[in-house]
Amino acid sequence: MRVVLQRVLEASVTVDGRVTGSIGRGLLALAGVAPDDTAEDREWLARKIVQLRVFGDELGVMNRSVADIGGEVLAVSQFTLYASTRKGNRPSWSAAAPPGVARPGFEAFVATLARELGRAVPTGVFGADMRIALVNDGPVTIVIDSRARE
Repeated sequence: MRVVLQRVLEASVTVDGRVTGSIGRGLLALAGVAPDDTAEDREWLARKIVQLRVFGDELGVMNRSVADIGGEVLAVSQFTLYASTRKGNRPSWSAAAPPGVARPGFEAFVATLARELGRAVPTGVFGADMRIALVNDGPVTIVIDSRARE
């Protein structure tokens, strides 16, 4: 799995004019699923996100996690994180999992995130055309890949 993580003051996702998920202070996780992702990938990534120290402490040093600050996580499925632009100008999406694999993988990831965080994780609508609104805090934006483990 790949995730683009953004530290936010607030974020929301809207589908067909209806807000399907929103959070206050926390993390927006744009998540892409690969065809061969495993439960181990999801577990590692969810723990990493919840424990990642990207929030400031009383001295302003990034020493606190989203769990430490009582923050929230908004998860949005985004297959385009597996885009390849090697050939030509039109991206290839062949490295992304097909919907029949990606949907259950994403749903399992969200469930794992919720368990690790200890609270519900709102989402967008899988496969829908979504509008994401956010107030990036910092900005802090981090890319995490469960295969690279970095």
